[in-house]
Amino acid sequence: MGSAYGRYLEGFQAGEMIKHEPAKTITESDNNLFCLLTMNHHPLHLDQTYAEGTEFGRRVVVGTLVFSLVVGLTVRDISGKAIANLDYESIQHAAPVFIGDTIRAETEILNVRRSRSKPDRGIVRVQTSAYNQKNQLVLTFIRNVLIPVGVSSE
Repeated sequence: MGSAYGRYLEGFQAGEMIKHEPAKTITESDNNLFCLLTMNHHPLHLDQTYAEGTEFGRRVVVGTLVFSLVVGLTVRDISGKAIANLDYESIQHAAPVFIGDTIRAETEILNVRRSRSKPDRGIVRVQTSAYNQKNQLVLTFIRNVLIPVGVSSE
């Protein structure tokens, strides 16, 4: 993978739109394991009979799994060279995600700025949106990522 994994600060441009690949289909195993790992045992996520009696009519994938998956889908293009993800904000679950849905993500670069106190790095502010296989928006969030300046730019 080498240098193709992630970008240095000067590789980002405000206004740029990045479509992340590949997409990921969420399986029953993904949802069940995530529920077990995070101790989220709500029957809406695990019990088909219970879920059939809700407004959704079937099990809903845990929202934090969807969020974690979408962050993961962006790593190669956004935070692959990051020093740190500084924060996440405005996390919006726009629609439920169901087992079997295929999730894709795209990210808009909102702002790029060099650090005033440490010239070897800067902050990239991005907004990521995730869509299901029907092209329905399911999740959005904004984050600030601390990215190093490329060696040749120091």
